[in-house]
Amino acid sequence: MALVTPLSAEHDLETKELAEFFNETLGFCPNSVLTMQRRPAISKAFINLNKAVMANEGRVTSALKRMIAWVSSNAAGCRYCQAHAIRAAERYGAEQEQLDNIWEYRTHSAFSDAERAALDFSLAASMVPNAVDENIKEELYTYWNEGEIVEMLGVISLFGYLNRWNDSMGTTLEKDAIDSGNQFLGKHGFEVGKHL
Repeated sequence: MALVTPLSAEHDLETKELAEFFNETLGFCPNSVLTMQRRPAISKAFINLNKAVMANEGRVTSALKRMIAWVSSNAAGCRYCQAHAIRAAERYGAEQEQLDNIWEYRTHSAFSDAERAALDFSLAASMVPNAVDENIKEELYTYWNEGEIVEMLGVISLFGYLNRWNDSMGTTLEKDAIDSGNQFLGKHGFEVGKHL
């Protein structure tokens, strides 16, 4: 059961207009945003930050950004964000083989060494205590430039916020996100948990 009930999408028209961004990424407005709009300044700031973080400025693709988000959310244990991230990765063109084998990104042939470096960075940066070290840095700089590393850490940090928000709120997971979670993560024990 959610800690705070989401409001109608009609509650704040500015939030509603900004939230159209999520129709592309997820196919619906997330319940997390509908809850944030109880304080519209938060919902609007969040959506604008999300749009800035997910903009493509270099070689970090939209699909890779969503896989980075999934690894971060998996490390944090947030089922809500895991389902959203894997759904968005699918919608942004992640290869089927990557979606089916995201748990094995370190060893599966569907992932390039550059993608592995990015996903290892996501995992290390999402751990408490933080595990980013010289080895992670060296691998990142083998494949990515500083602007791209900033983009990646933007995704990791955005999902750090979302993981805390949605796990604390017990945000109700939407049906389409549940379907994506079951499809791509179910073989590894994906459960909706408290996000019913």
